[in-house]
Amino acid sequence: MKNSHYDLIVVGTGFASSFFLKKYLSKVKSDQKVLVLERGHFYPHAERLKVKKGEHSDFQKYEAPWEEAIVNMNTKKRWPFTTGYGGCSNCWWGCTPRFMPSDFKMKSLFGIGEDWPVDYDDLDPYYYEAEELMSISGPEGTPFPRKGKYPLPPHEFSIVDKILHKTYGNQYISQPTARASRAANGRNRCMTSSTCDICPVNAKFTLENANLGVYEDKRVELVYGAQVYSLEVQNDVVNKVLYQLDGKEYQASGEVVALGANPFFNTNILLNAGDKNPLTGRGFGEQLGMQVLIYLDGMKNVGGSTWVNANGYMLYDGAHRKDFAACLMEVNNAPYYIRMERGKWLNIASFRLLFEDLPLYNNYITTSANKLIPEVHFTERSSYTMKAIDNMKKTLPGILSCLPVEKLKYLEPFPNEGHIIGGTRMSKDPKLGVVDQHLIHHQYRNLFVLGAGGFTTFSASNPTLTLSALSLYAADQAF
Repeated sequence: MKNSHYDLIVVGTGFASSFFLKKYLSKVKSDQKVLVLERGHFYPHAERLKVKKGEHSDFQKYEAPWEEAIVNMNTKKRWPFTTGYGGCSNCWWGCTPRFMPSDFKMKSLFGIGEDWPVDYDDLDPYYYEAEELMSISGPEGTPFPRKGKYPLPPHEFSIVDKILHKTYGNQYISQPTARASRAANGRNRCMTSSTCDICPVNAKFTLENANLGVYEDKRVELVYGAQVYSLEVQNDVVNKVLYQLDGKEYQASGEVVALGANPFFNTNILLNAGDKNPLTGRGFGEQLGMQVLIYLDGMKNVGGSTWVNANGYMLYDGAHRKDFAACLMEVNNAPYYIRMERGKWLNIASFRLLFEDLPLYNNYITTSANKLIPEVHFTERSSYTMKAIDNMKKTLPGILSCLPVEKLKYLEPFPNEGHIIGGTRMSKDPKLGVVDQHLIHHQYRNLFVLGAGGFTTFSASNPTLTLSALSLYAADQAF
């Protein structure tokens, strides 16, 4: 470390940390001292791509399998994530729909869960800012309130998409996505390779290609390989961040601390620091996803331009959420969804159905015998979610009646969606959550706990855009 004391210490370099730091640096003076502690290392996109193609890379030593970073007590449930510079921006698929306004008011509208301490209108300007920073491709008409055009035009519809959009209008849209629909800001146009985890043409937004200027700022010192595991707290004030580097113990002193690791590690740090909030680590989870294959009678599903080509909202919002969960349709336009029948190869469409779930107390994160490694207990899905699956199977045939459907084939639910949500939920009342509306810990008032861990409820929509907007909001309101 270059300094003995810092104005701000940030843990992690993923979406939550980077967008928070982007806003923070725009608001503070030029003499600020910021320390960023990153658990992993810088692993360039070009080197990741070489490994993806089966070639050797010296950077491969920095690959840290997620299975070794946590103790997963339910081996049937997977939690893939990436550590290192950019966090999960290196492996995400670039899906960036906004939440619906109702997602923030589940209790007042539907009697489910708790309301968020922020609402859609609070986040609206920060949604726009995050969409600009990511150069999102998207349509003009959306089911959530939004004015004007996205930074980039929408991806093209397939034939099936065109029919459904004509039938349902703004309830069926080209998905807003961080996969570029045309070359922009140093990123190439999406080539529909369907390998979005490591985009071969660098069309997807990552922190490496973002040009945010955050980690190049002279006020920022970035340390790689720093595994943060705890905090030193005195009189409810965080004074130091404790971490290991190359097997040695270190401490960093700061005025303000922002935890921007994923919910597993944020929770582990808090619990190791002595956080006694009974909700810390409790109620984490993610959406449930399952695939339905739509066999088409005499119609080829051709065209379209990206992996998740469209989103359907026909099962998302409404009074039914008093009884069962919202469902977001993701329309998969990948070349390996084909029919193994002569003359019918392309007579098929594939939808991934994402169901919101609830933060259940029996799903929790805790510490393990190794202070660097959290222990993850995921035991159950809510009946709220399972009822939504039953409803979907009853109503989907009618929704798809505008298509020449031969049959529907439902696949088993996926073991993961790549989203880790909850564990440090937001609340107005300290008795109902861990952090307040600005993501500041209810007890430790100089500590931010960023990311999707703060979500009060889960929503059916992909979390990355919303957690990025929340980071911008938190930094803007607090400094």
